[in-house]
Amino acid sequence: MALEPLRGHTVVVKYGGHAMTDDTLRRAFAQDVLTLYRAGVRPVVVHGGGPQIAAHLDRLGLRSDFLGGLRVTTPETMEVVRMVLSGKVQKDLVGLLNEHGPHAVGLSGEDGRTLTAVKRYAQVGGERVDIGLVGDVARVNTAVVRLLLEGGHIPVVSSVGRGEDGQVYNVNADTAAGALAAALGTRVLVVLTDVPGLYADFPRDERVVDRIGAAELERVLPGLDGGMGPKMEACLRAVRGGVGVARVLDGRAPHSLLDGLVGGAGSGTTIVPDPTDQTDPTARGAEVEGVARVAPAPAPGS
Repeated sequence: MALEPLRGHTVVVKYGGHAMTDDTLRRAFAQDVLTLYRAGVRPVVVHGGGPQIAAHLDRLGLRSDFLGGLRVTTPETMEVVRMVLSGKVQKDLVGLLNEHGPHAVGLSGEDGRTLTAVKRYAQVGGERVDIGLVGDVARVNTAVVRLLLEGGHIPVVSSVGRGEDGQVYNVNADTAAGALAAALGTRVLVVLTDVPGLYADFPRDERVVDRIGAAELERVLPGLDGGMGPKMEACLRAVRGGVGVARVLDGRAPHSLLDGLVGGAGSGTTIVPDPTDQTDPTARGAEVEGVARVAPAPAPGS
């Protein structure tokens, strides 16, 4: 799609993976975000920081395990996650964007109760497994993000949330981006990852699925392995929550964000709502005073 149809609309971009660790890709991503901004699009960046978290845990001699595509998060790990995401990773990204003007402003999902989290369990072999201080998004308060957008800023949000119990949770960045996109009612959700898109039947068939509807994605979701599961779950929840379209793009290619938005077909995997998702108001999060309730993660096998 060309950028003109997106003028005046909000686009949420999940930023993570290899694109965060390679300096050429980091700068290309920043250029793409600023190009969107200058074209009148209102970008919101939600970032993870898996490689940086893993490196810091390794320096401290702490284990870094994953179950069901989610990081097992002990209290010690949570301290590192919070420090790395809302500290170094975010400040580096905000600084990179602000080399060209005072546009970007960083905030944590804790700030202004932007992300209210609830404890989440992993599903491994059909069994529910406790993975520590990992959270799912229960509610999104869009007030601070909207205030920044209206002020002409680029919000940069780290994927950390606080629960009603006062506990701070590690929220998967894909999950956070999908929930925020739905709450904001964005035109597009973009998820940058380290693969070309959703494979037809990996590892037997490595063809990339160009386009998939919500119902079909829901059918194949339980069979997705590793990190692709949370990404596709986030896209499904987003389009079911009112987002116009979700796109999963290969962040290892320079300017993949801009190329994916302008090029349209042939770039990554596009997830589209079913017709009922467009017309049924119960499919969307009910927003009251800027606070949107978020549908829970799909049940395993659903």
